[in-house]
Amino acid sequence: MIDMLNSLFISPITDYIFMQRALSACIVLSIICPILGVVLLLKRMSLMGEALSHGILPGIAIAFFIWGIWLPGFTIGGIIAGLIIAGLSVFVSQKTNLPQDASFSGFYLMALALGVLLVSKAGGAMNIMHLLFGSVLGVNMPTLLTIAALSLLSGIMLRIIFRPLVYQCFDPLFMQSVGCGSNRYTVIFVALVVINLVSACQALGTLMALGLMMIPAITARLLCQNLKNTLIVSVIISLISSYFGLLISYHVALPTGPTIILATSFFYCVTLILRFINIQTIKYSCKQ
Repeated sequence: MIDMLNSLFISPITDYIFMQRALSACIVLSIICPILGVVLLLKRMSLMGEALSHGILPGIAIAFFIWGIWLPGFTIGGIIAGLIIAGLSVFVSQKTNLPQDASFSGFYLMALALGVLLVSKAGGAMNIMHLLFGSVLGVNMPTLLTIAALSLLSGIMLRIIFRPLVYQCFDPLFMQSVGCGSNRYTVIFVALVVINLVSACQALGTLMALGLMMIPAITARLLCQNLKNTLIVSVIISLISSYFGLLISYHVALPTGPTIILATSFFYCVTLILRFINIQTIKYSCKQ
């Protein structure tokens, strides 16, 4: 029994260096990404996160066309493209009668199509699959160090702006009254989201990276009533999902990025079922 458990849960990590690097990358991403996802929820910017996850693809594609697979280049291109898409979406929604969600949808679909065409022109279908769905098992040491450095930078910056950022979510009028109502904190936060989406795209792909931000955050929001617990639970869910998703993808030979996101989705679905059962139980009790 012990040998079987060891072969299932321990040996794949201890025996292979690529699994150790993959797990390290997942752990680093799982610490900062869910926290950003919780703030996205608080600021009601989930749709912007979706737009940014697609909006970075043209920038990554252009960086790939210039430098090849090089994460610092991806970061520069992704940040520039993501901020352009976000800025254009907000500008159009403010200057026209289009709802903001419609503006975001139009721009991120356009960015996704443009990015796929650019990558296809630069390197063929395999490179498109690599960028869209990631390859966490192919993370090398320079990429891992870059992911760790970007996550550390994001953690420091988020720690600095976290309090006013959260205050803006709950009481924007108070922040305006004390002279902190400008959008500079939101702009910095959007830049941090883009940086971490670019970091995660190497491991999970641009289509899957947002899942590690949002699904643990949404699940934790359903389970917890206060912000501190929501942050802690979202990180725990992300860490557990990353570990078991990585192992499942190894044993069953499945794509790693989608498997990790499905592992987070398992927690989300179970939470929804439990909430539904609880609501039905309360309704039944009230009728008695």
